[in-house]
Amino acid sequence: MSEDLYRDITDFAHDTPGWVHLLAEVWTEAGLLLFGVLFLVGWWRARAFDSRLLAIAVLAPLGTAFGYVVSELLKSVITEERPCRAVAGAAPSLVTCPPYGDWSFPSNHSAIAGAAAVALVLAWRALVWLTIPMAVLMAFSRVFVGVHYPHDVATGLLLGALMAVLFVKLLTGPTRALADSVRGSGSAAANWLAGAGPAVPEPPVRRRRRQAMHRRS
Repeated sequence: MSEDLYRDITDFAHDTPGWVHLLAEVWTEAGLLLFGVLFLVGWWRARAFDSRLLAIAVLAPLGTAFGYVVSELLKSVITEERPCRAVAGAAPSLVTCPPYGDWSFPSNHSAIAGAAAVALVLAWRALVWLTIPMAVLMAFSRVFVGVHYPHDVATGLLLGALMAVLFVKLLTGPTRALADSVRGSGSAAANWLAGAGPAVPEPPVRRRRRQAMHRRS
């Protein structure tokens, strides 16, 4: 079934204009770069929030890397051949078929995309409408250009997402404690890295005293 779907998608790919081929090829790498930019923006944004959110923002790229490592380990055990060499009668891949030994299952690009998409949502929920479609399109592009089966990319997405969630959930507590320590150090470098956190409201009694002194003056 996966082979039939692979043939259908690659046949469809060959019927699309050349600029679509180029866009699909470029998007695989451009999407990874965009995720990297979002990691940086998410960290910078989290500096103004509590230490828990800062911890999640810091762990997001690390969780993505963990998802990639697990994917690569699994790939080295399963050693599935690439469809661009294994599927008889399929249209030629739009890009050069990876060399023998660069196995197909699961898709590393899809694992990274799934991990990054979910990790970013954990740190910044509003991004769900951006990162999830990005990840799905990145995964689809790997089948579109002919270097992965559909089950490679589907598994990669799910595996990456699961590993990122587990990584972030398990390490949020210790990382939050570390963020509290960094913020409490008082150094300028620490303040730049971790931010000051949310503003602490002034106690009502102190505020009333300050307002009374201001009126008297």
